[in-house]
Amino acid sequence: MSLKKAYFAAGCFWGVEEAFRKVPGVVETAVGYMGGTVDRPTYGQVCTGKTGHAETVEVIYDPEKVTFADLLRHFWTLHDPTTPDRQGPDVGSQYRSAVFSTDEGERDLALAEKEELDRSGKYRRPVVTEISPASRFWRAEEYHQRYFEKMRRRVGPVR
Repeated sequence: MSLKKAYFAAGCFWGVEEAFRKVPGVVETAVGYMGGTVDRPTYGQVCTGKTGHAETVEVIYDPEKVTFADLLRHFWTLHDPTTPDRQGPDVGSQYRSAVFSTDEGERDLALAEKEELDRSGKYRRPVVTEISPASRFWRAEEYHQRYFEKMRRRVGPVR
């Protein structure tokens, strides 16, 4: 099995990771930081908004079971791609909407879908999702990995 990686930022990485983990064909996920200028950034540093990083989810997937296009379509449903540097109550450049492409094919597909979303009339405002080449993915601190799963184990199911 030859696995691939994809990188998405859509606000707080806890919920984005949880959503991607449920997609059939996704083998593994990790949360971390991408798109900034500081090596080995910490959560505290990223939260200042001064490192340039976005909270990002690394999605490791089996392309024979799920395609990048499938993952990209899922990404658009997870957040509001028209709000610059904001998702819900989370505000700052670290919460921006972004697709970090690993090759030209991913970039071209993401750009085409972004343009199609803009033309579709689905949103009253323009789609502001950043589409840029993937850079170094810095894995976040361990307590952030599978955060919701850890919380459910500690406190039980949410009702």
